[in-house]
Amino acid sequence: MRRPDDDDVVELLTHGTLDIRGRLVDASNATLLCDVELDGATATCVYKPVRGERPLWDFPDGTLAGREHATYLISQTCHFDLVPPTVLRPGPLGPGMAQLWIDTREDDDLVELVPADSLRPGRIPVLHATSEDGAPLVVAHRDHPALRLMAAFDALVNNADRKGGHVLHAPDGHVYGVDHGICLHAEDKLRTVLWGWESQPLPDQAVAGTERLLAGLDGDLGETLHEHLTRTEVWALGSRAKRLLATGTLPAVDHERDWPAIPWPPF
Repeated sequence: MRRPDDDDVVELLTHGTLDIRGRLVDASNATLLCDVELDGATATCVYKPVRGERPLWDFPDGTLAGREHATYLISQTCHFDLVPPTVLRPGPLGPGMAQLWIDTREDDDLVELVPADSLRPGRIPVLHATSEDGAPLVVAHRDHPALRLMAAFDALVNNADRKGGHVLHAPDGHVYGVDHGICLHAEDKLRTVLWGWESQPLPDQAVAGTERLLAGLDGDLGETLHEHLTRTEVWALGSRAKRLLATGTLPAVDHERDWPAIPWPPF
């Protein structure tokens, strides 16, 4: 369900004054940490100006900022509440995306890389690897209902980059996904660390949300998405939604596809 203060946060992000605090240097595109203020209300946000986007040959249409905003709108339409409030707005470095900053718990271990013999109960392994000295390692995620819903959401939006670091566990226990700039392509590009439930039944919440999405695509949501995506991409979104409902299951790894199933690096 939507959080009751989402509308206030969206208003703050859209119309507040941005004050740049610094740059997140690990990001591949320009990503700036900002304070935002409006009529005495304040928050911290991430601002990604379009001018700082690195061109991608396989995502030539629209902007990454537009795809991030579109993914937020889809999450809200589905009543998933998996993406922090995300808007498009002018900024100090030109138009871009502003997204509410999410603090994380100290024990934020929803996805982790651990020695193979240290895998804890309640974790599902998705990738086996070795360290530089040859020790066996495993990438695993928790068997958590919000992650299972996120796996369905990523299948819907065709997320090409669900790394472990893009899954955030807030102090209040809420789970968010971030960095959705390379989603919603018309071709199958799903890459994720959340493969632990492949071929298993869709959660009931995912079924209900997907039905809401299809209804929204025939109305205002569809019109809004066309501002950020090609017509083919919007059509493909609807096609993926129908396919998920028809199968009733989360997708499985396609070993015949010429595209890795897990992003690298996975964090």
